Amino acid sequence: MMDAVSSVTGEQLTGALNSLGVRFIMGEAGRDKTLHKQPARLLAALAQSNEARLRLALIPLFLEHPEFSAHARAAADLLEAPARLTLQCYYTAAFCLQRILPAPGKPLPDLFSGELSLSLGADPEENLRALARRHRELSGASVNWLGTYQHAAQIWRKSLEFRKG
Repeated sequence: MMDAVSSVTGEQLTGALNSLGVRFIMGEAGRDKTLHKQPARLLAALAQSNEARLRLALIPLFLEHPEFSAHARAAADLLEAPARLTLQCYYTAAFCLQRILPAPGKPLPDLFSGELSLSLGADPEENLRALARRHRELSGASVNWLGTYQHAAQIWRKSLEFRKG
């Protein structure tokens, strides 16, 4: 399965996201008409993409389609350490953001905070900050993870407003 996931192109990922109504990345609909119907494969392919913008699309995907949470663990099991961490942290960011923003659909369950050794409290904004600190520790990357999460949420909200109006 890892080969099937790693052979997915950026164009296919963009097409799958567009097919699901996630207008986070501009691009054509693409020729692959099945990837969006394979949630675990799609999630895993996004998490291990070489393109940061495609990895980041996991956040709006989970916000737009909380039903994909049912496939997040299976996708994580397909991945090796760096991509697995990306999936776990971006999913958990969506979990926190869903409690800050008005988001459609059912609430995301907390799937990965235990594996990330992250204690979540009642304040979703503090939880997001704690996740950003933990993401930095675990990844070793000097990235503004909080800003990254907020950027994904901002673009997703703008796309919602665009569709409504």
